[in-house]
Amino acid sequence: MNLGEGLKKIGVSAYIELIKKQKRLLISDTTLRDGEQAPGASLDVDQKLTIARQLGSLGVNSIEAGFPASSKEDLEAVKLIAKEVKGPVISALSRCSKGDITTAAEALKGARHWSISLFLGTSPILRKYSLNKSKEEVLAIMRDAIGYARGFTDNIAFGAEDATRTEPDFLYKVYNEAIDAGARAIGFPDTVGWLIPGQAKEMIEGIKKNVPGLNRALLAIHFHNDLGLAVANSLAAVECGVNVVQCTINGLGERAGNASLEELVMAIRTRKDHYKVNLNINTKELFKTSCLVSELTGIAVSSNKPIVGRNVFATEAGIHQAALLKKESTYVIIKPEEVGQDRTTIFLGRHSGKHAISHKLKNFGYKMGSKDSENQLETVYRKFKELAVTKKEVTEDELAKIAREVLNR
Repeated sequence: MNLGEGLKKIGVSAYIELIKKQKRLLISDTTLRDGEQAPGASLDVDQKLTIARQLGSLGVNSIEAGFPASSKEDLEAVKLIAKEVKGPVISALSRCSKGDITTAAEALKGARHWSISLFLGTSPILRKYSLNKSKEEVLAIMRDAIGYARGFTDNIAFGAEDATRTEPDFLYKVYNEAIDAGARAIGFPDTVGWLIPGQAKEMIEGIKKNVPGLNRALLAIHFHNDLGLAVANSLAAVECGVNVVQCTINGLGERAGNASLEELVMAIRTRKDHYKVNLNINTKELFKTSCLVSELTGIAVSSNKPIVGRNVFATEAGIHQAALLKKESTYVIIKPEEVGQDRTTIFLGRHSGKHAISHKLKNFGYKMGSKDSENQLETVYRKFKELAVTKKEVTEDELAKIAREVLNR
């Protein structure tokens, strides 16, 4: 039973209880909202729908489809996704204002399962310089917004913007009052990416201890990557029992981006001995999804990007190549097919060893093993090394040409 079906069959409150009992970790994808805010990553309506459909195939529990009040294009995109994508819960971001909430509800009403995601700054710096509001005013605005949103749906999330720089006692009060007002998920965002893993644990434990209303709501996180710690911080929070992790494909997002969905999911899956939570992501769709997002946003994935980078399942070092040819798990902890990548690639470069060249020759159809063939292999390897010194990569066609010249066939 996916999230949408569960909400429809047993209602929000009962499904929250079920998720916690089953130790399920829900994945909320915000590629189409926060991810698209990465400079140069803007998408048109049809491109957003294409990505949303692929996110459905990937199996994310919810899709934050956009911020309808921010632009006409976002409004139209959310409407179309709500109408066409039926698996995940479709959500829309909204400020704590009646106009934003009404616009979000209008955009989402065609969805089978939907939610409104409210946000409001709570840290001292945002209260002073962004909102110019007191603590009491912030609480009143939040309560009124949640109450108004409940006129449209029971599935409401509230996120305290810049929560990690908010005074703990005030943050606990915000969350308790948000739940009392009707929020069924509370968001703990590291808006500026300043957390470190130990602190993430401390703050999550503090929330769990001081927000008794959490027995009636899900605890969600949304971490940014300014210090390169978004995935590490998210995993620390998972250890503490958060229920929802919001992330993006390829780690896209404001500034340095968000926690990378593919890295987070595969860390939990690969180390399931440690992270004892249940996920429903179809990991074989990860590479395909990454490539699609990269193509449509025009933002390339670096070759050494974990899980989806070109080099993740490629090796050039001779010692590694020799071991891999005997037993793949010597240097590979994830099978390429688990994430939809091709088989492990033996990369031909100046660090490659004789075992890799012998392996390639056998793949070309040459029979190796005799004394004569060993001598021929030495010659092929020497000529290969001479070429490899002048190039970053020797192609299989170039190696095959050397083999034909040496082996006369």
